[in-house]
Amino acid sequence: MKRLLFTLICFGLLLPLAAETLKMKDGTLVSGSILSQTEYTLNLATSYGNITLNQREIEEILPDKHRLILKGGTQLVGIILDMDEFNLKLQTDDGTTVNVDMPQIVSIEAYDYDRGKQAQQEFVEHKIEQQTAAAAAATTAIVTGQPQTVEAAGGLTFDSDINQVFNAQKATVVNGQVQTPQAQVIQAAPRPMSDEEAFLKNVKTGAISQQEYAAKAKEELQAKNPKKTPKKTMPAKRIEKNYSKYFSIQAGAMPLNLKLSGSVPLGSVSTLNLGENQLNVGGTSAAISTKFLWRIKESNFWLGPTLGFANIKKNNFSLADATGSLEATSDGTLLSLGAAANYYLNPKSRFAFYLTAAAQYEMLSLDYHGDLTLTGQNPVSFSDSISSNKPSGSVGIGVETWVDDVMLGVEVRQVFVSRPSELKKSASSNTVIQAQLSWKFE
Repeated sequence: MKRLLFTLICFGLLLPLAAETLKMKDGTLVSGSILSQTEYTLNLATSYGNITLNQREIEEILPDKHRLILKGGTQLVGIILDMDEFNLKLQTDDGTTVNVDMPQIVSIEAYDYDRGKQAQQEFVEHKIEQQTAAAAAATTAIVTGQPQTVEAAGGLTFDSDINQVFNAQKATVVNGQVQTPQAQVIQAAPRPMSDEEAFLKNVKTGAISQQEYAAKAKEELQAKNPKKTPKKTMPAKRIEKNYSKYFSIQAGAMPLNLKLSGSVPLGSVSTLNLGENQLNVGGTSAAISTKFLWRIKESNFWLGPTLGFANIKKNNFSLADATGSLEATSDGTLLSLGAAANYYLNPKSRFAFYLTAAAQYEMLSLDYHGDLTLTGQNPVSFSDSISSNKPSGSVGIGVETWVDDVMLGVEVRQVFVSRPSELKKSASSNTVIQAQLSWKFE
């Protein structure tokens, strides 16, 4: 019995929920039940009569809002989201969702969007008058035999709509066949178009076409301002004789063959006599260098200072005999300073080959340290170094090529130098292979 009573109550409450409120583009609010609607019109049943609205006049269909009167006089206005036997869910204007117990609700009313019943009544009555007048005109046209036009909501007839959009010509029907009269186009005399406008719009003016006008205008312009057509110039070639300064940075490897032999000092501890033995204290080292050269007059000969640096690879070596044993580590550096010369064989070619030579003063420092253990004694640590400051010379060949504003190349040199007595078994020459980045200046 309770469920039946609840259903009847809900049905009674929901009866006003079927009303829709339409907001027109002129600001008028109209409430009623939508009977039917198409893409162009909407039929609405209001309290003052049924009207047909043009969809173009409707700004939006406002969502159903309801006013809840609660016990104690409290009112809530919003959109009903859900309702059952015990609870009603309402969304208020600020977006808050409120759950209301059904026993607390006294009544539910459709919320009145209208700015006043009088304004809505006037709007509906005006629409009904328009529709009545249109129906009377259609009846008169049928009785008098005049062509009938159907007026769409909004005041325009379908004929006028079509004419405005498509500029259509009216047709007549004879014996079931459509007869279209010859189109008569009446136009006001157009303003004469200037040659400039015709040129921009790609049309003809008189007997002169756009192309002809453009050619004629070009001839007149050239006659007034004769100018020679600039010739395309090729990028300027690099003229070798214009350069007078040269700077390069080189980096690469140097296989350094160094060997200790003879009597080797072990600091304050002792002196090691290697006899016929040799200790390898060299290896492939990293080498960097730089050159700054000047051209000698306008020849292919360049001369200037050079500076080089190389590290001596770290080595571990050991010796052992009846008198004792030796464990040691060695490393060092090599610095060279002098003058270098380049002689270019084909400076104007894409790949320029040159001969190079240098006279330098080489400063080598070899450091070694370790432990010496004599038979029957405890190990003793030692540290010492060998210096070799000697003149050196080098000869080699290189190749360079321009890449944008710099030159890339490779240089190979053979370095000759004499060594002191402790290193006299070392090779007297070493090969240096380096890549280089160079610039030439005016």
